This record gives sequence, structure tokens and C-alpha cells, in this order.
Amino acid sequence: MRLLQLTNKPPYPPNDGSSIAVYNMSCGLIDNGVDLTLLCINTKKHFKADDEVELEFKRKSNYQSVYQNTDVTAFGAACNLFSNQSYFVSRFYFSAFEKKLIALLKEKDFDVIQLESIFLGNYIPVIKKHSTAKITVRTHNAEHLIWERMIANERNLLKKKYLSLQTKRLKKFEKNVLQSVDAIVTITEIDKQYLKKWGVSTPFHVSPTGIQLPQYQVNHTEELPNSVFHFGSMDWMPNEEAVLWFINNVWDKVLEKVPQAKFYVIGRGMGDKILSLSKPNVVVVGKIQNAEKVYHHYAAMVVPLLSGSGMRIKMIEGMAYAKPIVATSIGAEGIAVTANKNCMLADNAADFANAVIEILSNAEKKKLLQSEARNFIEQHFENTGLVKQLVNFYKTL
Repeated sequence: MRLLQLTNKPPYPPNDGSSIAVYNMSCGLIDNGVDLTLLCINTKKHFKADDEVELEFKRKSNYQSVYQNTDVTAFGAACNLFSNQSYFVSRFYFSAFEKKLIALLKEKDFDVIQLESIFLGNYIPVIKKHSTAKITVRTHNAEHLIWERMIANERNLLKKKYLSLQTKRLKKFEKNVLQSVDAIVTITEIDKQYLKKWGVSTPFHVSPTGIQLPQYQVNHTEELPNSVFHFGSMDWMPNEEAVLWFINNVWDKVLEKVPQAKFYVIGRGMGDKILSLSKPNVVVVGKIQNAEKVYHHYAAMVVPLLSGSGMRIKMIEGMAYAKPIVATSIGAEGIAVTANKNCMLADNAADFANAVIEILSNAEKKKLLQSEARNFIEQHFENTGLVKQLVNFYKTL
């Protein structure tokens, strides 16, 4: 099978949720004998020079990229008001990428072209013009749903009005894309059922993001006692919202019972709201180079998301490293965890605080969560097998 994988950001290095999802998918396709070509938009925000990409991965994936600054700007946001497209989407459409795509389509006959997210949907007419390949879109999230949840929690009326307009446009675009492709690959069963209920009748396949288990070595010997951490890209608005909610509503309750506890905020793209915090026992670590050290160094992980969609890849990684985790229902959405067995679930501040306190003060509970988390990942998220099921589905197309 010859497959062209298109993505709106470089998947290497795999250092955040979406790049991990794309990179692991690429590796799974390669492991299953797919003749892969990967073309990505090399954004300013996530820029990685082609010659810095791991040589073996670059060769096996026929890796290619096209640079574009897709950053959100006040000027771009204002100009977009005079168009009928969502600014969330229009930033990713530009002629240099289209020309490169056309050149690839003329150079090679593909069986399947997989779009990593609906943000590449504007290129579908070009693909159909130059190729007879089956077109699929892998929905990392129900994109409009993320923004609808964000808007529900937004207090700035002007910002709320602007985001509502953009989300309305995004929702229309998203549905048009999903109805124009040959198949949809969702990461969670929840997203599949949501999209079907929304009226999308395109064939579906659910393919959770898998991980390459040998790369996740469990090590609890280096853990800081009473350390709690959040790990994620802080320039993704739901993560910032989640951390602020945890600090402002949960953390003081934890400190009342465990005064020596410390909360570490880890990830790139820290905004002023996080950097300006002055809260007891809160440490803003920022961007790190070695993700494995994070999981080995800190004891308990929190995923307090209030908005978002899809699957939290960092939570999957945390469970693979046998971290005891407290998450909201949205944080654990799409991951079929068993509450109090392999993960703690809590949706209000008091319950969330009590769950964190229990992990920090109950060694037996912590040990149970650790072992059951790793067992859960071993049973359900082995990468090569998950992608094999997807390849078999593609063959039916």
C-alpha cells in the first residue's frame, strides 16, 4: 500500500500530544510494510530543520516539509473577519504547500491519502483533481467541540463573541470536510459516536494513538516525594485553562492536608497568566528537553481539563510510565480507564483535591494505581497492532 500522510505541523521531535500521535502513526505504518510518504507544514511555532530529523525516520517515511508561519496575529485575526472562512483553518492553506503536494501527486500514485486533522481540508479539491487515491481524515479531536467548551468558560465578552463567530465557521467547514472524504479515522469511540450523532455518515474506523512500549521504562527511584505535576503544551488554551483552575481551586485544599507538597507546571509556551503566578509551592518549570526525566522525576500527575476533545496523549504516556493520575472526565475522555483502579477521576475541586491527597498520603493506593496504569497501557495501546487494524480497514476501501 502506498500512503501519503499530510500533517499541519512537523511530527519530529514527538514532544507534544499531536506530534506524538502523528509520529507514532507514521512508525506504525512503516512497521506494517506501508510505502509511506510524509509531507508536513513546517511551522514557525514548531519549526524543525529537515536535516535535524532523525535520519532513519526521515528515510523510511520519505519525509518532506514546506515552511510557513501559521502564527495567530492580531492583524490576521482582524482581516479574517472580512472572509467567510474560520481563522482556525485558513492559516494552514498556502500556495507553496499546494505546489509541493501537486508535485508529489504527479510523481507517485497513492492508494490512500491521510489528512492528519481537518485543518488540511482546504487541500481536498487539489487532491481530487490530481489523484484517484482514497482520501481519509484522522480526527485528533472534534475540533469545533473544543472551542464550544472553551467559549462556555470564557468571561471576556468581546473575546467570546469573536471565538463564537470563528467556531461557527469552523463547525460548518469541519462537517463539509468530513462528508467529502472516503473515510474518517477517529482516535476515540466517543468522537466517532459524537460525529455520527452530528449527522456524519462517512465510513468510520476507530484507531487510538498507540505507543511503542519498549521506549517507556518504569523507574520510581528518582521521584521527588510529594511532587505533583502537569505536563503539556501551555500554548494550547485548554491546558492553560486546566492548570489555572487546578491552582486557583484545588491546590490550596491539597496544601491544607499535605503542606510539603509541590506542584510543577511543565511544558513549552508558558503565557503571562502562568508566568505571573505567585502561589505557595507552585513551580513553573517550562520547556524541557527530556520527557522521560519528567515522568521519572515527579510522583503524581494531574490532567484537570475542563475543555478539549479527542485523547490526551500525555496521559497515555503517563500511564505507560506507571504514574498515578488524577483526571477530570474530560481529561480522561476517550481512554477507557477504571476509576480508582488505574486512574482517579474527579470533576469538582473538592473531589480532585481529595484524590491528589490520597495518592500523596496512601502508599498502597499509589502503588496499585502505578501497576494498574502500566498494565492497562500494555493491554490496549501497543502501537504496531493498532495501526495494523487501520491498514486492514484501508484495504477494504
